[in-house]
Amino acid sequence: MKRLRMLVAMQEQLRQHLEQIVSLTDEEFALVLAQFTSRQFRKHQFLIREGERVRELYFVVTGLLKLVHTDTAGRAHVVSFALEDWWEGDFAAYLAQTPATLSLQCLEDTAVWCLPLEGYEYLCRHLPPMARFFLVKFARGGVAAQQRILSLLSLPARERYELLLRQYPTLPQRVSKTLLAAYLGVSRETLSRLAEPGPK
Repeated sequence: MKRLRMLVAMQEQLRQHLEQIVSLTDEEFALVLAQFTSRQFRKHQFLIREGERVRELYFVVTGLLKLVHTDTAGRAHVVSFALEDWWEGDFAAYLAQTPATLSLQCLEDTAVWCLPLEGYEYLCRHLPPMARFFLVKFARGGVAAQQRILSLLSLPARERYELLLRQYPTLPQRVSKTLLAAYLGVSRETLSRLAEPGPK
């Protein structure tokens, strides 16, 4: 019974998320749901590992994920964090069905909806509202990625930190300073200074 209640709540959350952009009839939403599977992961588990085939895209219901790229020197760079109501994955590898260049790992126990490429393609072909939904989502994601690159290139560390606090006010309570520093492109010591309260 508890599992059923959780599944119903997850379905309702997904529908509310989709209907922020498009309207779906009950029949259309049933078709959408048929393409997804729900899964739960424990803290530290990987959803995607670099070098492996990317089979699914993920919608976060509860929990927190980090998307990471490891360079040739072995340094890990945090590309993004995915909180509730976020879509995450290695999009390039997912769409091209090539080996992942990013890894996706749980920072908390996490529940997700998983969408395989076949399901994504089916929805885009057969449900025009979902084709529009994904077009809008991918466009917004591209804009956000460009803004993040520009902030790393042009903003001083303090402004990057303040921007992060405005965009994700709960993140510093959920993520270690080490990971936040990797996301902002600063040292942990610099982040500690940035996080100190200023003069009253």
